[in-house]
Amino acid sequence: MTTTGSGSTYDPPADPAHGAARAAASAPAAARGHGPPRTDRRVALVTGASSGIGAATARRFAAGGWQLLLSGRDRRRLEETASGTSAVLLPADLAAPDGARMLAEAALRETGRIDVLVAGAGIGWAGPFLTMPHTDIDRVLFLDLNATLHLVREVLPAMVTAGDGRVVLVGSVAGSVGVREEAVYSAAKAGLAAFAEALRQELRGTGVGVTLVVPGPVETGFFARRGTPYRRSHPRPTSPGRVAAAVWNAVSQGRDEAYVPTWLTLPSRVRALTPGLYHKLLDRFG
Repeated sequence: MTTTGSGSTYDPPADPAHGAARAAASAPAAARGHGPPRTDRRVALVTGASSGIGAATARRFAAGGWQLLLSGRDRRRLEETASGTSAVLLPADLAAPDGARMLAEAALRETGRIDVLVAGAGIGWAGPFLTMPHTDIDRVLFLDLNATLHLVREVLPAMVTAGDGRVVLVGSVAGSVGVREEAVYSAAKAGLAAFAEALRQELRGTGVGVTLVVPGPVETGFFARRGTPYRRSHPRPTSPGRVAAAVWNAVSQGRDEAYVPTWLTLPSRVRALTPGLYHKLLDRFG
């Protein structure tokens, strides 16, 4: 995942289905779309595309023939991700006021539609909660949770109006089990998981799906950027390409969840069946 802090910006330009459609109708015209689609190809907007999971996911969708809209903080690295493709670069600061709205408007202005949103931008912070500065609490919660929710809110009306689309949220195993010295990051990812479940229920019958991708540690610059390396022996870090493949397969198959690796579904099962054993294991390995 890629940090989306201050950096490059662009020039801004009763039943569940009924409820979602009504929300779409009340949204600004810019967020609902800009006339007929400008491409016959399927369109994916990928945030956090400067590196890591986002970059690998962008390349996988490009290989599948999709039109890409790539967003991230670093334009140079976005250009590297887009090399050899017809991707449109939309450098953005999702931490800025109206950052999500401006990105959604720019994306829809380019292609007239978004078929899939892969929300992969985020940051980490590691260390005892007692020493975590208040500013970092706010920053992690905003970038990992709030900014994603705002972006989904801006993109979703166009999907509901079209009666088709999928929102892919990149979560973390930390949101499933809670990780020692990553309390706020765990809280943000747990919030993302709950949001995915609730939104999925609201969108039933609209033609729009919600996928939560739950990776374990991934071999990216994420740990270096947060300032603390990954030191646990288990689970072993996986590759960004493996997560990207899981995203691609989940979108292709219309799946609600994808765990990478798949055995990461085990902790939640253990917790449900034998909570005592779960907490013992968490005390030892968490």
